[in-house]
Amino acid sequence: MIKFFDKIHKNLLNVVFPAICNGCSKLLLKNEKIICSHCIHNLPLTHHHHLLKETEIHKVFYGLVPFEFGASLLYFRKKGIAQHLMHNLKYRNQQEIGTYLGNYFSKDLMKLPIFKDIDGIIPVPLHKKRLHERGYNQVTTFCESLEKNLVIPIIDDVLIKSKNLKSQIQKSKGNRLEANKNVFLIENAHKIEGKHLLLVDDIFTTGATIEACAKEILKIKNTKISILTMAYTQS
Repeated sequence: MIKFFDKIHKNLLNVVFPAICNGCSKLLLKNEKIICSHCIHNLPLTHHHHLLKETEIHKVFYGLVPFEFGASLLYFRKKGIAQHLMHNLKYRNQQEIGTYLGNYFSKDLMKLPIFKDIDGIIPVPLHKKRLHERGYNQVTTFCESLEKNLVIPIIDDVLIKSKNLKSQIQKSKGNRLEANKNVFLIENAHKIEGKHLLLVDDIFTTGATIEACAKEILKIKNTKISILTMAYTQS
């Protein structure tokens, strides 16, 4: 009887609050979750993790930051599927998107030999005030999914954001780099000495935030980094 009423309750909720696709805002069909089949088949894949060398990330960081592996998973285009996904994840508390993308791409990532060498996952942190206002870090569920599927622990008490910066969307890379100086700090450095770390963020725009984070991590003795973001901004 309880299961019967639970089913009625869920059906009523679906009528009042119908489930919609986070990629295109259309109604999800009965067997669809988070993202509709059409959006899944049309995800703007970068294939960076298959190319391994000479991706856009390699070109951005050439001569600036030494790293072992760098990839973004989706191309972020204006009004595209990835933009809708990232917007819903970041500003509408649809954290299940991070879990979905983590599960979706882990199947490929776990096949890459480089991931057998990675010792820990470091999410790009939010300032504690921003975290309190939003209630969550938009990369957390993505990282948790990677942790579960790849069996690589999250290390979230080493890289700290010490300043709460205003939005940098309209700034050039040079201005972003200047703004990010001394923003990220390292605590508990002993936890990452001699380790290969996967630095994870949501969107790669100019690379200024990741560059600032990477340079702090690489100050610690014998550390190596790899880079992974959910999306890469493509003009």
